Amino acid sequence: MKKRDLELDAGRAAGLLVLRHGAEAHAPAPANLTQFVPSRLRGKRVGIAVLSTYPEDPRPRRAAEAFSEEGMIVDYVCIADGRAAWREQVNGITVFRVPITHRRGGKVGYVWEYLGFIAAASAIFAARCCRRRYDLIYINNMPDVLVISALPPKLLGSKVILDLHDPMPELVETIFSASAGSKAVRLMKWLEKWSMARADRVLTPNAAFQRLFGSRSCPAEKIHVVMNSPDEQIFRFRPAQCAPATRDRNRPFIIMYHGSLVERNGVDVAVAALDRVLPRIPEAQLHIYGKPSPFLRAVLQSAESRGIQRKIFCLGDKCLEDIVRAICSSDVGVIPNQRSVFSQINMPTRIFEYLALGKPVIAPRTEGIRDYFGPESLLFFEAGNAQELAEQIEFVGNHPREAWQITQRGQQVYQAHLWSGERRTLLNVVSGLLDN
Repeated sequence: MKKRDLELDAGRAAGLLVLRHGAEAHAPAPANLTQFVPSRLRGKRVGIAVLSTYPEDPRPRRAAEAFSEEGMIVDYVCIADGRAAWREQVNGITVFRVPITHRRGGKVGYVWEYLGFIAAASAIFAARCCRRRYDLIYINNMPDVLVISALPPKLLGSKVILDLHDPMPELVETIFSASAGSKAVRLMKWLEKWSMARADRVLTPNAAFQRLFGSRSCPAEKIHVVMNSPDEQIFRFRPAQCAPATRDRNRPFIIMYHGSLVERNGVDVAVAALDRVLPRIPEAQLHIYGKPSPFLRAVLQSAESRGIQRKIFCLGDKCLEDIVRAICSSDVGVIPNQRSVFSQINMPTRIFEYLALGKPVIAPRTEGIRDYFGPESLLFFEAGNAQELAEQIEFVGNHPREAWQITQRGQQVYQAHLWSGERRTLLNVVSGLLDN
């Protein structure tokens, strides 16, 4: 492992720790947003729209909670996805659940789902505006064009924030194996640019996304980074424990994956890596947490053909509190992503979740992750490369003391991006926008 310089990036007033690897690292947010400004948001009205469920989707939920805690009046429009209540008060937030069930499917299914929700959110915001104007409409993609639902309030003077969780053109390329020049991808890029032009401010969760959007769709100064950091009340920080020089080989060595069980997330890569690890670490096990899917079934069939099915435990979809307990019982977390245009610029929140609880984590060597981590603070492998992933798993198993030291440095990076700090950035963006 080559040495890299550890330095403080002067662009972050809060003391953002940057671990350099080659080119100069990128500061993910302007320094003036890291210092908290006294809130002037009390009594302001905000409407939030997101095509997902409440409270399961953490990013918009925590934004809504932050606004409510500052005294804002919050309307939250989401999908019901099987829930009965159309309207209810939850933690001071008025939740409107549109009777739509989200299903993964083809392009036509996505289009109908998007159109139905856009129409419903537009109607709800327009009707609520008749009683009292919104000060802010906060739109979460996907889709980007959900910003259409903000147009009636915008005509009445509301400010609009568009929170781009993910870049849709890159997701379309990845999910549907579309080429960059295909009509679908070109349409997504046009809609992205059109949607961002309708917003007064744009938020996104990492520096690579910020650069991408700034290069093709709107001025960079309009875009602010608010990272998807774990909830500190659930993922309570635990310093990495000093590991012995050698590991107890009489107990299982648990490799953990949690997340969506879709092809791009690479659980098949984790299974292939396990197959390579077992001859040298026979006590290794792979614990998989996530909602069962057709892709998972295919992966398990592959594991059976390899004769390693007894070393794989599929433990289902769990709440965050259960995930915390599972991480604490594991030895190493893996982010086994396949290589794609999306994975190259994504920064998975799961990295922070493992580090928050003091566990080593292995992640792909990609732009989105290397903006924040260097090789001293994270264990890297080439995305999609099962052999490299296996080698890093073996490194953790055979060199626990060195893995602990890397985890300690990774925790320093995590602590520079706690949700409490990201929350301040979010509130300062909103406060500054509404003060103009």
